[in-house]
Amino acid sequence: MTSREQIRSFISDTFFVDEFADGDSFLKNGIIDSMGMLELVVFLEKTFGIAIVDVELVPENLDSVDNLAGFIERKRAVAA
Repeated sequence: MTSREQIRSFISDTFFVDEFADGDSFLKNGIIDSMGMLELVVFLEKTFGIAIVDVELVPENLDSVDNLAGFIERKRAVAA
């Protein structure tokens, strides 16, 4: 399963949302609220073995499947 598929599966299973596009904003579209973002960060750190620091907790990194997939790729590239 790709990282994008893992993210989509987590969001669907955890937040009971089935239909959303990869570019949809989680916050603007009500897919995930602020508490849900904390759950998402924990999931990302555990699943992908990355550490997310406070300055990275911005919409450009975390507010859509597209943003998350790119963020994870960048984090993994730096770690390699």
